[in-house]
Amino acid sequence: MASVTLKNVVKRFGSTTAVNDLSIDIQDKEFAVLVGSSGCGKTTALRMIAGLESATSGDIYIGDTRVNDLEAKDRDIAMVFQNYALYPHMNVRDNMGFGLRIREFTKAEIDARVEEAADILGIRDLLERKPKELSGGQRQRVAVGRAIVRKPKVFLFDEPLSNLDAKLRVAMRAEISKLHRRLEATIIYVTHDQVEAMTMADRIFIMSQGVLQQSGAPMEVYARPVNRFVAGFIGSPAMNFVDAALTAENGGLCVDAGGFKVRMPQAFEAALAPYAGKTVVFGVRPEDIALAEPGAADGRSITARAEVVETLGSEMFVHLSCGAHNLVARLEMPDRLPSVGETLNMALKMPKTHVFDKETQRAIV
Repeated sequence: MASVTLKNVVKRFGSTTAVNDLSIDIQDKEFAVLVGSSGCGKTTALRMIAGLESATSGDIYIGDTRVNDLEAKDRDIAMVFQNYALYPHMNVRDNMGFGLRIREFTKAEIDARVEEAADILGIRDLLERKPKELSGGQRQRVAVGRAIVRKPKVFLFDEPLSNLDAKLRVAMRAEISKLHRRLEATIIYVTHDQVEAMTMADRIFIMSQGVLQQSGAPMEVYARPVNRFVAGFIGSPAMNFVDAALTAENGGLCVDAGGFKVRMPQAFEAALAPYAGKTVVFGVRPEDIALAEPGAADGRSITARAEVVETLGSEMFVHLSCGAHNLVARLEMPDRLPSVGETLNMALKMPKTHVFDKETQRAIV
């Protein structure tokens, strides 16, 4: 296996910049996920690593080798596509072994590698079937198996689970994660699904409009987003954002959103002090809003009206209106469900809240 490094990589299509000054360093045996909404440049970055697109400028390294001028076939990578890309006239065995055959491996070596990969993926009993006889999940396993038999330096996955139903996506996420641990492989995985990124990655790289916004371990990015975009992209449901005035009161700082006012933790005051008297963006995740005791007035409680209650079995989402603001709370199922139209007292977990600069969108705390 090998590391993958991009240094100041730019990709332009005419006057459109798809990837702008991208620098990332993916370690040997790491599971790295490039995540972002459609059009953010993540797939273009993957295709440049694969050699399917050329970089306009910058350097791409696989291990210690600069690969900008190497053909895709000479980069020792294997790619798994969203649409499986299986040959319909070949059975599973031949689909998995095709890449080895054109590289003139012996039949014995091809058979050995195909059967080893089939055992890893649990598809040995499918080797004689054609793709049309397989389910979506089985086809995806074959596509992964075709990559495994190559024993490449780097595996590249381009949204491989997008065509699967929700239940199968969950199962395949677990299968690919187990495969990574078993193969001790370097994997670069592209997805628009932040749940896939959070559950599978050693490190995630969040992109928007061709620019890398933040990278880090999933929980690090979740807990300490560097800007409003990352804060809103990571987490489900998305973080609540409210424009609010930051005011100095009674020896401390408060966020006054009009419909509610809460006191900021003392640990935040040094970072927030320069913004006193200004408008900021206050952020709180749905899971950091809880039901409070009636009448609680401790500087962290707000009064809100339940507009919609969505029950999901073990938890529920309550859509709240608080003055002119709308918030979503993610709650464990209580003994009594809130009623639509009911006035609720809600407590915010203030040490877990966030404040962003309204102009730059950068995180203050």
